[in-house]
Amino acid sequence: MAEVREFTLPDLGEGLTGAEIVRWLVEVGDVVAVDQPVVEVETAKAMVDVPCPYGGVVTARFGEEGTELPVGAPLLTVAVPTAEGPPPRAESPPPAAGEGSGNVLVGYGTSAPAGRRRRVRPAPPDPVSPAAPAPASPAAPAPASPAAPAPAGSPAPSPAPGPVAARPAPSAPGLGQVADGVARSSAPGRHGDGPVPVISPLVRRLAREHGLDLSELRGSGPDGLILRGDVEQAAQAAQAAQVAQVAQVTEAAKAAPAPQASAARPADGKRVVVRGVRGAEKLARSRREIPDATCWVDADATELLAARAAMNTAGPKISLLAVLARICTAALARHPELNATVSEGEITRRAEIHLGFAAQTDRGLVVPVVRDAHARDTAGLSAEMTRLTEAARSGTLSPGELTGGTFTLNNYGVFGVDGSTPIINHPEAAMVGVGRIAAKPWVHQDQLAIRQVVQLSLTFDHRVCDGGTAGGFLRYVADCVEHPAVLLRSL
Repeated sequence: MAEVREFTLPDLGEGLTGAEIVRWLVEVGDVVAVDQPVVEVETAKAMVDVPCPYGGVVTARFGEEGTELPVGAPLLTVAVPTAEGPPPRAESPPPAAGEGSGNVLVGYGTSAPAGRRRRVRPAPPDPVSPAAPAPASPAAPAPASPAAPAPAGSPAPSPAPGPVAARPAPSAPGLGQVADGVARSSAPGRHGDGPVPVISPLVRRLAREHGLDLSELRGSGPDGLILRGDVEQAAQAAQAAQVAQVAQVTEAAKAAPAPQASAARPADGKRVVVRGVRGAEKLARSRREIPDATCWVDADATELLAARAAMNTAGPKISLLAVLARICTAALARHPELNATVSEGEITRRAEIHLGFAAQTDRGLVVPVVRDAHARDTAGLSAEMTRLTEAARSGTLSPGELTGGTFTLNNYGVFGVDGSTPIINHPEAAMVGVGRIAAKPWVHQDQLAIRQVVQLSLTFDHRVCDGGTAGGFLRYVADCVEHPAVLLRSL
């Protein structure tokens, strides 16, 4: 016997109300283990692998790839084996009955090892007599559910709108598949309702990118297996056909007589749906709720650059952003009012400093968080910021690495601009901005000289502090930039 459990899209972090399905990692009929990733989604922050808290057989999936789902919407249903029922046939034993970790987010830790993806195998045919339907179970029927499994031997009900209908694994014609009381029959032929055999998920992804239907391709591999070369050849053929069609239309247009008069019409602009990183609700909420103010100051960064160059001669390279991060943690220790969060009209001053920093990626700007930044030295900050930046650009940041920040450092100078008034990363209370460092005329030791000058800005929530506190914080940051020895007092 099996109990069908529904797994919904979990809360993926602060301010995130939904996610887009990028890629399913399991098919209907797969056996999944507890905490095994089942779907890859894109939130307003990053790409996330979502693990399932149940172990059993996937009976239905909700939503195609590219569909946007709100938090709490059904993702899939799993037939979890009970103590009375036989385990499904698989390459290794399934999870214990009713086993579930409660963990639904990658990055928050789990005690259960990740399971391998397995597909239910068909029962071997009886060489003497044809396969007979399994006897009906004497137990009471399970409550009605859109994805409830049908007893063995009974006709399969029509699938309800929404979930993806169950698809049998490839097998011999007429051979039944039984798992946890769920019966499925395989249709003969590769191009029926069954799954299309491909050599790897990369082939499916390649076909999606070129808009190809795998069910219409003939594979050159064993038993019609579709290889990568088959997809690339089909894509080239489709592209050649498209080029020929365009050429034909162009020749026809040249041969057609020109119209006597035509009214000029502006071309329609390209429309882009606001979602993912650029559709982050936190930015709009910050602008609506936070009474922010900004102050700024120019600082001579010549000595800071010299100090960093000296540090890099004595060990691994330290980034300039890490040096500025260390200055910010020292400034927050002197002005703890700015290391705070504001939620529901309540200000919470934080003892620990979780420093967020802006990182540019192909999908937009994300803000990874360095945990316990106050407890790290400059070299430790540089190493952690480098690791988080690489993970952000590859889209592998976990929700835990994108949430929980108490203060943010934004280096917009990498874009060649001097200043900015950024949007505070809600529910934080402040953000430091760093412009480009450029050679400018500057009065140094009562002499006009060419120095390396940077503009520093502080955008803060005026509910948390007044201008005096904000000005004192920014002035201390500027003093450390101009005279790095000032920082030694706080080390």
